[in-house]
Amino acid sequence: MTFSTWLLATRPKTLTAALVPVLCASTLAYTIDHASFKTSLSVLALISSFLIQIGTNLVNDAIDFKKGADTAERIGPQRVTQSGLLTPRQVMMGAMICFALALLTGIPLVIAGGWPLIIVGCVSLFFAYGYTGGPFPLAYLGLGDLFVLIFFGFVAVGGVYFLQTGTVDVAASVVGAQIGLLATTLIAINNLRDREGDIRANKRTLAVRLGVKLARVEIALLCFLPFVLNLYWLKIHWKWATLLPFLALSLAFKLCRDIFKTPPSAVYNQYLGRAAGLHLLFGLLWSAGCFLR
Repeated sequence: MTFSTWLLATRPKTLTAALVPVLCASTLAYTIDHASFKTSLSVLALISSFLIQIGTNLVNDAIDFKKGADTAERIGPQRVTQSGLLTPRQVMMGAMICFALALLTGIPLVIAGGWPLIIVGCVSLFFAYGYTGGPFPLAYLGLGDLFVLIFFGFVAVGGVYFLQTGTVDVAASVVGAQIGLLATTLIAINNLRDREGDIRANKRTLAVRLGVKLARVEIALLCFLPFVLNLYWLKIHWKWATLLPFLALSLAFKLCRDIFKTPPSAVYNQYLGRAAGLHLLFGLLWSAGCFLR
């Protein structure tokens, strides 16, 4: 049980899904009301978000192995449980520790944000386990994509924005949708890559339900809809928030082009990294544009 083993288990390349929503929500809150902005709250929210995602990844690692979704034939990145580096019990214990630390980190957030943050935190933790665990595991029912869109988009962005401002706003919902759609691209690519193995394990992901052709269409929609939603920032005359994210559009085109012409295989691991890069770059560009208006 070395540090590198646990680092592998956290799936660090996917953690942009936790970083970008907090970044964008904090930028929006600061832009609208910088006088009341508290950096410490965003830092604590980011730590809590990282802990919840890492816990979710660990639960996924252990349960997918137990259910036969991760086997020696998997073509995705190495999993610590499937490869025998850690036992399912150790991995689940690590997940519970992450969830417990997320609760502790969330106490100051609840004090600052009140009862709505209690609801957000409890629901997030419940579904973090329920993504692959429990009697109705979302990932095995084809609801994993919807889970990511809601919790890594609307909930994460809206929750941090509310924490900083005490209000809800259409703007937070729009950027939440944009960031959530790009985060969902990661799970959609992951599921298309693993489609054949998931069929054998009776893991009915959306890629399994839709088939390869429609799963590719889903990925294209997830990649391009955030750019369409940029029309909202044009409507409210935030010129740079409208324009700067389009610098990432070529990455979306190239990613979708390669996915449409390449059968699901190990090369999709590279596409997954590129999707994470697109998600991060879009968030950084939008945040810069938000500051500039």
